[in-house]
Amino acid sequence: MNKRDMNRRDFLKASGIGTAALALGSTGLLSLGGNKAFAGTPQNSKAAGGYGPLVKDPGGVMDLPRGFQYRIISEEGRSLSDGRPVPAKFDGMAAYPGANNSTILVRNHELSGNTKYPVIGKNPYRREETGGTTSLVVGPDRQVRKEYVSSSGTIRNCAGGSTPWGTWLTCEETLEEGHGYVFEVDPNNPEDKISKTPIRDMGAFSHEATAIDPATGIVYLTEDAGPSYLYRFLPNDRSQRVGALQKGGKLQAAAYEEMSMDETSQFHTGQKFGIVWKDVDPEKPTLDAGRKGCIVFSRLEGAYFEGGVFWFDDTSAGDKDLGRVYRYIPATNTLELFYESTAQNDLEMPDNICITPWGDLWIAEDGGGVDRVIGMTPEGETYVFAENKVNDSELAGPTFSTDGRTFFINIQSPGMTFAIWGPFARKNAARRRLIGHAAPPAAYAPKISDKLSAFAEVQGMSDLEAAAFERHGMPIL
Repeated sequence: MNKRDMNRRDFLKASGIGTAALALGSTGLLSLGGNKAFAGTPQNSKAAGGYGPLVKDPGGVMDLPRGFQYRIISEEGRSLSDGRPVPAKFDGMAAYPGANNSTILVRNHELSGNTKYPVIGKNPYRREETGGTTSLVVGPDRQVRKEYVSSSGTIRNCAGGSTPWGTWLTCEETLEEGHGYVFEVDPNNPEDKISKTPIRDMGAFSHEATAIDPATGIVYLTEDAGPSYLYRFLPNDRSQRVGALQKGGKLQAAAYEEMSMDETSQFHTGQKFGIVWKDVDPEKPTLDAGRKGCIVFSRLEGAYFEGGVFWFDDTSAGDKDLGRVYRYIPATNTLELFYESTAQNDLEMPDNICITPWGDLWIAEDGGGVDRVIGMTPEGETYVFAENKVNDSELAGPTFSTDGRTFFINIQSPGMTFAIWGPFARKNAARRRLIGHAAPPAAYAPKISDKLSAFAEVQGMSDLEAAAFERHGMPIL
């Protein structure tokens, strides 16, 4: 336990409230459990859009904009409902509707080997392993009603993704023999047979995240390794129900390839490239994708599907290794480079991502210093919503309750899950679709030459698509 964590615990203990909420009031005063009041110090005054500058948290835990509050609803080492300790290393997470207006969270634990707080389940995949998932039932008052193990016996459960049918796909980020698989977890039926059965056709590799196109049932998967590839899984059973993915399917990796052209075309000249998907062996997909010349990324992380668009990020890509954000549009089979960070203050190592209920893109950082939640709007603005002040540990698992009123997020170590609420914008389905086709913030859009832009126009490509091709070494000029 580091010094900064001790300071946080001492502060809360001295105040006599444990994990009570620290409230950032609309008056601009920061209050602790409704007792003492502290003057908020504005931070991040350069933020555009969003909810304004951050207010300094006197507890040294999480800075938020004025008017927002948080409650730490779960901490590693405390007790699950059955008395066992809450496991460590909080990571990816998703929210589902529960009974009586509750929210059910499913949360990953990125654990392997010996650990003080392992995931101890009753029906594990492999009893000797310490990773898995826990679930929390959170009432409308943002208090935990129940906290329990929902899968166990796996390794390094890093990220994953929710399914349209209400389950969680938890992914093993490992190459250890017998592991490196995806497992399906049903929050309403924890530790069942499916939760310990690997979906082998989704591949054995260092998995990071998944996202599913609800229109087709196709699963998109990212790989956190070097080299790193982008995959998709075509299920044999497209019924989109619990257990259907166990019926197998085809695993493919994305590649660039020169496309055939009509020699008589009056609009396109020269060579033209496009995205193709190549079948790969699920038992050795990384090796097979490399042999077949698929697109090599630096280290893929977060994934999210919304409004016909698949979003994903490459956490250490770019000239300064600060990260890129991509979007792939299946309907047009186009890959675009949406954002490329060139300064740590703009974005440092994007990890988990989500689209907010009102249509902004939110990115959780996993950089080398203070990590934040960065927001981008369809109107081309950027802002900071939250900043982790505990230590240099990553933020993970950003997700919203289905009513859009509560934002949940984790600090990985020491493990803490936060419920955050305040004057969030209302749900906006149209704006959620808009972000998938909007131009990126002008100051942060990938820079391309006039020559490449002219080529893109002639070929009927967007500048963002041309940038994606160029960054991956395609000789398109």
